[in-house]
Amino acid sequence: MFRTHTNGELSLKNLNETVTLAGWVQTIRDKGFMIWVDLRDRYGITQLVFNEETNAELCARANKLGREY
Repeated sequence: MFRTHTNGELSLKNLNETVTLAGWVQTIRDKGFMIWVDLRDRYGITQLVFNEETNAELCARANKLGREY
């Protein structure tokens, strides 16, 4: 299987773990320096946060996402 967790099962116990998720982009909010992406699957929604100060390249890639990607 290509994912380690579903979107509904992540919690604080997974803090600082590397996880692989799968799903569809439901919502994207771009505030210029941060991007929030709601990733959903049949089990729930996980909010992903991309910070330009932490990783500018990853933030630029997240900015190219569209709904239902």
